[in-house]
Amino acid sequence: MASMQYYDRFGLLLNNQVVKTPIAIASMAGIVDAAYVLPRAAHIGAAFLGGYSIDEPTMEASRKMSEIGRREFTYEDPVEELSSQVALLSKTDVVTGLNLRGSSPEAFSAIAAQIGDAAVYEIDAHCRQEPMIAAGCGEVLLHHPNRLREYIQALKGEDVCVSVKIRAGVSPDDLRLARAIWKAGADILHIDLMDTGYQKVRQIRNTCPLVIIANNSINTFERMKEMYSHGADLVSLARHSDDRTLAGLDAAISRYADEQGWYNSPKQLCRGGDIRALTFCCMPVKSCPLIPTLDRIGMEKEEYLSLKQEAVKGTPLESGPQTCFGSLAWCCKSSSPCMFREMTILQQGLTNREYMQQKHQLSEKIMQYIFEEKPQDDTC
Repeated sequence: MASMQYYDRFGLLLNNQVVKTPIAIASMAGIVDAAYVLPRAAHIGAAFLGGYSIDEPTMEASRKMSEIGRREFTYEDPVEELSSQVALLSKTDVVTGLNLRGSSPEAFSAIAAQIGDAAVYEIDAHCRQEPMIAAGCGEVLLHHPNRLREYIQALKGEDVCVSVKIRAGVSPDDLRLARAIWKAGADILHIDLMDTGYQKVRQIRNTCPLVIIANNSINTFERMKEMYSHGADLVSLARHSDDRTLAGLDAAISRYADEQGWYNSPKQLCRGGDIRALTFCCMPVKSCPLIPTLDRIGMEKEEYLSLKQEAVKGTPLESGPQTCFGSLAWCCKSSSPCMFREMTILQQGLTNREYMQQKHQLSEKIMQYIFEEKPQDDTC
């Protein structure tokens, strides 16, 4: 029953599990394990344990790093250790992720084959410690995307959910990298934004349909909402993942979702929103950001018109004779004042929350068309 309430509130699934709140704990080597997560489980939807080294080259790198004072998880048998960590969280409602550092595709597939689909497997393309880079993992993968693709495909060969943790600004082209990660079969992109901010989130959202987790210094509701309104599906916290901060963020986003109906609704396109905001755009009849956006994604005006008209058929958005263009399909966000939209919503017996939920569903249909049905230009 509770899971249905959470799904109605956020509509989020990871690894075929309902996510109760779009807040995650990010991995911190030597710190984030099941014992760290359990006291915080009430206010998070997912946790990425680790980083864990999973083969001899990376386990040796962990030992070297531990010897010089860096906190690391060290053990003799990674399968035994990881299995025990997954088991400890199995009775919670937190989606479990394992942040893994390996030096070959076989290392990843071997772990997934033995532990199975009880966890999300996150490839660590983020660590910048020299012993890990020398072992062929971490940030080095951002400069060798073909190797990263092999790791993703090895995990997908075991039919598991795959996340990739990256650091923005390291790859020569983050957008090309994001697209390559998507095309290789990953399900989630976990981004340490460094100093790039929400602009990077918006750019990547416009590039691929992956679940996006935004990370780095997101410890206030305003900062969190900024990430959501530019394309993030979840945010993750590391050093600030104390219970008080997590509880405050969870309460704030739950209240916002219950009031608004779409917790990560984008800003409107004319106010800097990502392409999900096409759901709020009117007909292309004037000079505005809609026209260059359609040009950029290779969509003709008639194609856009037809897409939205077909997508709203049989839904409450189909009609709206008192609106500017005769249908709620072309109406703006509920937070924008419009007496005609408000009048139509009331006449149809909708609340603003229900209206925004309908706009969310329309947005998902638009995104599906752009990334799954429309012929793609793989040169980004």
